[in-house]
Amino acid sequence: MAKSSRTLDMQKAAEHLEMQFFPKEEWGLVALLQDFKLFKVGGSKRIVNQLFKSDAWLETEAHVFDYQYTVSTGKSSVTYKQTVFFVNSKKLGLPHFWMKPEHFFHKVGHFLGIKDINFEAFPEFSDQYYLKGDDEDYIRATLNEKVLHFFTIEKNWSLEGVNYFMIFYCHNTLMPPNMIKDFYLKGMKLCEMLTAEPI
Repeated sequence: MAKSSRTLDMQKAAEHLEMQFFPKEEWGLVALLQDFKLFKVGGSKRIVNQLFKSDAWLETEAHVFDYQYTVSTGKSSVTYKQTVFFVNSKKLGLPHFWMKPEHFFHKVGHFLGIKDINFEAFPEFSDQYYLKGDDEDYIRATLNEKVLHFFTIEKNWSLEGVNYFMIFYCHNTLMPPNMIKDFYLKGMKLCEMLTAEPI
């Protein structure tokens, strides 16, 4: 079967970044990432166009891939597609948290007593993002000033973490191949900001 134009362009992006490329999913990532909210939603889950790189000590593994899933509601269904950055690093020790752009319904929820985690010193971040997790103190300690400043400037992203795993993406957005390098570098920068050790 001939490769699609996106697959060919993503393969070129992988070569440019000196990453391995796999047109179809390797390593059973969908099952591996099932603790993340993104991977708990919908059905017909599929990963394609997977880029992969690990460091010389195999302590940090970075992936970029296209992920799609379908949500069915009665007679209709909607398929969502997004490009995801995923890192598995022994240098990370993240709380279980998830963060996404804050919308009108989240703000209404505040009045109904449904609260997220806000940072008084970063009101723009708190206004832009909806942040939840089990251990608020741990989350506050993890999302340091560098991370909060990053997301104050960078808008409309989603971020999830649990232990050694982190995913970073923009909901229902496939990154253009010419932006994959920038997306990968943003993900690696975030990973470095979330750990005290250099990646």
